[in-house]
Amino acid sequence: MIVAGVDVVRLNFSHGSAQEHISRAKLVRSIAVKLGRPVGVLCDLQGPKIRIGKFEAGSVKLEVGDTFILDAKCELGNQARVGLDYKTLPGEVEAGTVLLLDDGRIVLTVDKVKGAEIVCKVTVGGTLSNNKGINRQGGGLSAAALTDKDKEDIKTAVALEADFIAISFPRSGRDVEAARKLVQKAGGTASIVAKIERAEAIEALEEIIDASDVIMVARGDLGVEVGDAAVPGLQKRMIRMARSRNKVVITATQMLESMITSPIPTRAEVSDVANAVLDGTDAVMLSAESAVGQYPLQAVSAMHRVCLEAEREYYVQHYTQRTTREFMRADEAIAMAAIYTARHLKVKAIAALTQSGAAAQWLSRGDTEVPIYALSPEKVARRKLTLYRGVYPYPIDQSGKDRDLILREMENILLRNAVVSPGDLVLLTFGEPIGKAGGTNTMRIIKVGQ
Repeated sequence: MIVAGVDVVRLNFSHGSAQEHISRAKLVRSIAVKLGRPVGVLCDLQGPKIRIGKFEAGSVKLEVGDTFILDAKCELGNQARVGLDYKTLPGEVEAGTVLLLDDGRIVLTVDKVKGAEIVCKVTVGGTLSNNKGINRQGGGLSAAALTDKDKEDIKTAVALEADFIAISFPRSGRDVEAARKLVQKAGGTASIVAKIERAEAIEALEEIIDASDVIMVARGDLGVEVGDAAVPGLQKRMIRMARSRNKVVITATQMLESMITSPIPTRAEVSDVANAVLDGTDAVMLSAESAVGQYPLQAVSAMHRVCLEAEREYYVQHYTQRTTREFMRADEAIAMAAIYTARHLKVKAIAALTQSGAAAQWLSRGDTEVPIYALSPEKVARRKLTLYRGVYPYPIDQSGKDRDLILREMENILLRNAVVSPGDLVLLTFGEPIGKAGGTNTMRIIKVGQ
């Protein structure tokens, strides 16, 4: 799957033990070393997933018009009622509240609340099985974004040297900052991914984006809470906002859902993946397709080829210049100058010497079809750069070398990897003095071999 196009592997902490996740991360890293390419690891925290309990028979069949009770004190469910893992739910709903179970496949309307019991009428029926999730239509549940399990899982994620840690169901920038503090306290350097999947998160979108390093357009729970028709427009808005704030964005959920059981995607799924690319997303993500599906390799290959085709059209349609505001940093100004130059000069590649990856991140916001090669001596930075659109990270050894030798080594790395040829024009960005994080302040145009 890595050879077929995977850049980042997601470990879903809703399933499995800490040791299983640590073992999988080691496997990913060992294969990446074998293949000679960086692969990022994203640890996805479970968050406050509000679920029903278990049934005596494993499941029940609910018919429209049935009375069904969600009972916070029930131990084992039956045809009439089921327990809750979120014991305070009865205090957060009232008559008329619409509850969506199993991603909206079952719909209950609250009739009344009696103590620990939420008495509901079934308005959309079907089979309801153990531990299915509950959403409130329109949002409004007060569950904290970080559970006790999440806090322990952050320690595991730091122990396996996660490159990204995803926070489920954040409602505000404060939730993201709380997670960042826990990561830092544990000694981690992971970038924080905010999964936008609550109705409340849409209202606080600006502060959540500003507080995070990456956002994920998590269309599953979000679609249940705000309604499926609202999701495409919100996806476009979130991608646009993230890019304008120099943040990375992932689009996820049901992208190639049919490939869980089919070796080929539907045309609608192909269009969905392509449209996310055309919207400007940095990454598209597979879930069940590659985790439990029958055709994981085919799913990765399908997504890869769709992305490549969509990118060709994207660069024809898009040209973003930051002309509406002043640049706040030298590295941003150099990046935008490089993008402008690359578009108006026949440049074969942009090579960015970067410690932290910041220079390459600015470049990746600029919408250029010229590939960006991020050359960094930092292993962690290279793994994080795998998520950035249009960026290809490579290692560089700059120890004991002066500026001219390092610039020559940048050129040689591009030649050794066959991404340029003698006579090609290449644009180099770097900082002086070399080696200072966030210090990019210089751009140079060279002809390879001269």
